[in-house]
Amino acid sequence: MVGQEHITKTLKNQIMAERVGHAYLFNGGRGTGKTSAAKILARAVNCLNPVNGEPCNECEICKAALSGSLTDIVEMDAASNNSVEDIRSIREEVNFLPTIAKYRVYIIDEVHMLSTGAFNALLKTLEEPPKHVKFILATTEPQKLPATILSRCQRFDFKKISNDDVIKRLEYVAKESNIEITKDALKLIAVLSEGAMRDALSILERCLQDGETNIDENKIKDLVGIPKLTYIHSIVKAFLEYNVEEAISSVEVVLNEGKDLNNLLWEIIKYVKDILVYKATGKLDIYNENEIEQIKKLSEEVTKQRLLYIICDLSKLENDMKWSSQKSILFQVEIIKLCSENLVETVVESVDNNNKKQDKTVNNTKKEEQISKKDKENQVENKTNIANAISGYGEAKGWKNVLAELRQNGKIMLYSNLLKAKAIELNDMTIGISFPSGINAFGKSILEKPESITELSKVISIEYGKDMRVKIIESVDSLPKKQEDSTNIIEKTANELDIPINIID
Repeated sequence: MVGQEHITKTLKNQIMAERVGHAYLFNGGRGTGKTSAAKILARAVNCLNPVNGEPCNECEICKAALSGSLTDIVEMDAASNNSVEDIRSIREEVNFLPTIAKYRVYIIDEVHMLSTGAFNALLKTLEEPPKHVKFILATTEPQKLPATILSRCQRFDFKKISNDDVIKRLEYVAKESNIEITKDALKLIAVLSEGAMRDALSILERCLQDGETNIDENKIKDLVGIPKLTYIHSIVKAFLEYNVEEAISSVEVVLNEGKDLNNLLWEIIKYVKDILVYKATGKLDIYNENEIEQIKKLSEEVTKQRLLYIICDLSKLENDMKWSSQKSILFQVEIIKLCSENLVETVVESVDNNNKKQDKTVNNTKKEEQISKKDKENQVENKTNIANAISGYGEAKGWKNVLAELRQNGKIMLYSNLLKAKAIELNDMTIGISFPSGINAFGKSILEKPESITELSKVISIEYGKDMRVKIIESVDSLPKKQEDSTNIIEKTANELDIPINIID
C-alpha cells in the first residue's frame, strides 16, 4: 500500500488486537488502493503466521489466496453482479463454515452499483452476520449507499496519493525492473496519474511496450499525446501578447504532429494555472530553471484577473467540446477570442473585484467604475440582514473537510472562492452558503456554474453520508421560512377563536 498510512496503521492494530470488524467500507478515488487493501486485509485476517498485522504471504492460506484458489475469499464486482439473486446467493453461503480459512471474506467492489433490492438483501446479512464472515465493500461514490448500510460498516476514506509517494514507488519499481527513467519523467507520470497509483504504473508499463528500457519526459509525452512544453509556451505567450497569427500557427504545428486536441487544451489550461500559481506564490515544483524563468517573464506581463479569465474560458471550452462534433472549429474560435484585445480586456475589467483602474493596451486609457453611496449602503444593510437571519441556523458539519477535499481534488478556483464563506444547515437536506464579507462578480460567476454546484454538492454529500443540496444565500429572501413551533400555532389559533384550551406536555 502506498500513501494510505492512516488506514494501514489502524487495520494493523485491529488485526494484532484481534478486534477486526465484521464489515468495512473502503471509499476513495480510482486507483488509490481500495481493492488492493481489501485483498491484503482478507489475507491478513486468515494468515496462519501474521507479522505485525500483515500477512506472511508464505503460509498455505496466503499462497492459496494469492493464486486465487482459496474459495473462502470471494471477490464480486457489483457493476456486473448487482441483482437481488447475486446477494441472495451470498446470504445462503454465509451459513456455511469456511473450508480451510478462519473467516469467509466477501469483497464487493463498486458496491454503489447494487440495486435497491440487492441492498435490502445485503442489509439483512449485515444486521446479523455470522462470526466467521467478514464483508469488505469498496466504492467511489459512498453517497449512493443507503444510510442503513453505511451505519453498519467501519468506513475508511482513501485519499489521493501524493506526487512524492507516486514518484518513490515508481523509482522502486524501475530499480527492481532495471528501467532507466529520468526525474522529469517520474514527475510527469505522477502529475498525469492525478493521485492514482494504478494509473501511474499503467503509464510506466505502456512506456516499455516498445522494448526500450530508457524513459524520458519526451517519450511519455509522445505516448499519451501531450505536446512539448515549448509549443505550449508559444501558444500561451501568443494569447498574452494578443498575437492571433502566432497562436493559430503554433496550434497547427502541434495538431499536424498528431497530438490530441483535448490533451492540448488540458496542457494549456494547466500551464496558465501554473503561471497564476507562480505569480501568487513565486515558486513551482515540476519545472526546471529555464522553464521557470520563462514562466516568470510571462507572469510579469499579465494580471491575475487576465489569467483567471483565460482559465475559466478554456475550462468552459473543454466542457463544450465534449458535446460538439466540430471540436477544432470551437477551439479556433476560442483562440481568436482570447487574442482579441478589446473583448478580453472588457471582460476582465468587468469582473475585477473592486472595479479598480485597469490598463488597456488598445488606447492606453484607464477606466474606473464606482459604486454609488446608496448602493454601498444597500450592500451593508443586506449583509447585516443576512448575518442576523443565519444566526439561528447551525453551522454545517465538516466544512473544513469539504474545503480540504476540494483543494485535494484540484478544484482551486472553487476552493479559493469559498475560503471566506459560511456554511449553515438550512434543513436536513440543504446546506446554505453565505458570504458575510461579500463576494465579487467574478467569484459569484464561478460559484453559480452548474459544474461548481454539482462538485460542491457531491463533496458535501460524501461528508454527510447522504444526498445534500447546496443553496447560495444572496439575500434574506433566499432563506427558507422557519416553521413555527406547533404549540405556539395551537395557542394562537385558540386565542383567535376565543376557545379555552389547556395544553398538557
